[in-house]
Amino acid sequence: MAETANFDLAATGEPDGATLHRLGEEECLRLIAPGGVGRVAFGGADGPVILPVNYRVVDGAIVFRTRAGGVMDRDLRTGVRNVDIKIAFEVDEIDPVREEGWSVLVQGPFHQVTADEVRWTADVPVRPWAGGDRDLYVRVTPTRVTGRRVGPA
Repeated sequence: MAETANFDLAATGEPDGATLHRLGEEECLRLIAPGGVGRVAFGGADGPVILPVNYRVVDGAIVFRTRAGGVMDRDLRTGVRNVDIKIAFEVDEIDPVREEGWSVLVQGPFHQVTADEVRWTADVPVRPWAGGDRDLYVRVTPTRVTGRRVGPA
């Protein structure tokens, strides 16, 4: 069952009675299942990094493509077999006119799909918007999924 919290935002000029609902994992996964645009967040070599990516959900995992040799490849490659760095992946949908929306946060290991797994990528219909080669497939297997929805009371 979703938890709710009411906030009186009148002092800040925001709408009275906005309600924050915590979403369960099943609802979060349902919201992100269609794919679209999400944000990858991680601690990079030069500090915190947040990058948008086009993603799909495949077999319960977040899948996207990035550039080999790019910042994610450089900063998130461990070089150690079966050791992946944990990252955050966020998707949201906001309606500023109705003052409501939702946000889902997925945390899990950033796994660069290896040459042994390449056949798996042939069936993944994820197409990046950004130009240039995006031939490095990445899979994030959720280990923690949280979310919330906000709107009028």
